Amino acid sequence: MAKNNITRLARAKINLDLLITGRREDGYHLLDSLVVFADIGDQISVRPSDKLSLNISGPFAPALSGEQDNIILRAARGLRDKFNIQQAAEIDLVKNLPVSSGIGGGSADAAAVMMALMALWQLSDKETELNDLALSLGADVPVCLASKTMQMSGVGEILRPVTINFPMFLLLVNPGVSLSTAEIFKTRAKREVDFSQSRTLPDTITNLTELTDIIGESGNDLEYDACAARPEIRKLLAHIKQVDDCIFTGMSGSGATCFGIFPAYGAAKAAANDIFRHFPHWWACPVQVR
Repeated sequence: MAKNNITRLARAKINLDLLITGRREDGYHLLDSLVVFADIGDQISVRPSDKLSLNISGPFAPALSGEQDNIILRAARGLRDKFNIQQAAEIDLVKNLPVSSGIGGGSADAAAVMMALMALWQLSDKETELNDLALSLGADVPVCLASKTMQMSGVGEILRPVTINFPMFLLLVNPGVSLSTAEIFKTRAKREVDFSQSRTLPDTITNLTELTDIIGESGNDLEYDACAARPEIRKLLAHIKQVDDCIFTGMSGSGATCFGIFPAYGAAKAAANDIFRHFPHWWACPVQVR
């Protein structure tokens, strides 16, 4: 690895549930979600340079080729402005996660590049000052900065640690379609459905039964509209549900990535192989969460 090259993993974010609890006067929705992070993600690397630039590679790089102002560059510029940094950096993104898929790819990338640049520019003692910048980039960026299990509420700025006190294994599956979060929220608003009630989660979730009881009761308030927009999601959920050893299924964020919970990594991996046999063009990945 080159000298002064700093690398961070932008971990995939999974909303195990998602409640829409209100809407502010400025139009932003209030959320309540139990969020976990996987042991996979995009890779961000930064190194000193005389100008700020971004190189993108990886299996999902083509999906970002038309973007004129990537959230990663906005995060880097915002960080430079906030701390009056005169240096620049060359940024490499290895895009391993599907784009616009409900698992926080762009938000996690923005959070990871901020953390990498904080280390490169020797600002690590100021990490607690990043929340306002993170929230200005997107509702999921603050929780992606934390990159550990949280109850996320407000518009994404209120984070409360939750301990999941047992190993947890998921299968993530994306049917190869992207969704606009803004459009899904607009569609839901047009239906004029009632907002959900926020809840108090325990500080520690001690077993899988307790977890599935919690997320089974809450569900995902955006799932109906996401399935209406992309019927493949309903097909995906139905298929995961019938796979051997699947304990629970759900959709992450605004979709289209869905997940199944399994008792062991081997069971999740076997389920991924089942997906590939039936739907070879879908993306599927077994993960352990943290």
